[in-house]
Amino acid sequence: MYSYKTGIEQIDHLSGGFEAGTNILILAPPMSYADQLAYALTKPVTGEYAITLSTNERAAEVVNFFKVAGSDKRFIGVIDAITKSSTPSIVDTPRLRFVSSPTDLTGIGIKFSNMIEAIFEGDFSDGEAGLFPPPIRFCVNSVSTLLMYRKLEVLYQFLHVLTAKLKKIEGVGIYILNSESFDDKTLSLIKQLMNCVIEIKIEQDGSYLRIMGIRGINPVWQKFSVNKGQVTILP
Repeated sequence: MYSYKTGIEQIDHLSGGFEAGTNILILAPPMSYADQLAYALTKPVTGEYAITLSTNERAAEVVNFFKVAGSDKRFIGVIDAITKSSTPSIVDTPRLRFVSSPTDLTGIGIKFSNMIEAIFEGDFSDGEAGLFPPPIRFCVNSVSTLLMYRKLEVLYQFLHVLTAKLKKIEGVGIYILNSESFDDKTLSLIKQLMNCVIEIKIEQDGSYLRIMGIRGINPVWQKFSVNKGQVTILP
């Protein structure tokens, strides 16, 4: 089965990366490196695709992150949930899809399915990877924003469908959730859908992460940084 490299030497060396079908929750406080970490883990290597659902950044900003990180934009897709509210006339392209707002879970689900279908049928890019099933990384930035607009029970069902679909197609999912804005019930329910949780905390001397749920990885706090899409564990 395919393994998704993380770019984090310790993980890739000990476990080979994320197993196909893995869903990962990044649980982080505000003003942390959560989005940079999520995008770094979503960054596709050669032969892979990446799709990002963005609820707080325009599609161009998301694509630019991956471009700076060295990714081929032909293999990057974005579902933009904010631009259409200010620019109603904007139209979809094969790799950029737009929905009216983060409340439109049905629209998001349709755009996601259409993008997956395009990748599987070879209609997504003019430089298709050739692997089957095509390795797909999917990022939701962020679950916190979606929870601001929809009830927990509704969003749980939506995420249940997404996580199940990613397991079925042997992709990986990466989801950002604010660790300080929601109660224990909410955090617990979202965690139930995940195979792995990466927690982030901020100390005076920098940012730390710990990884829970990956075989062979000891869940200890480790200092880290992210630069141009590369995650580095610091001594």
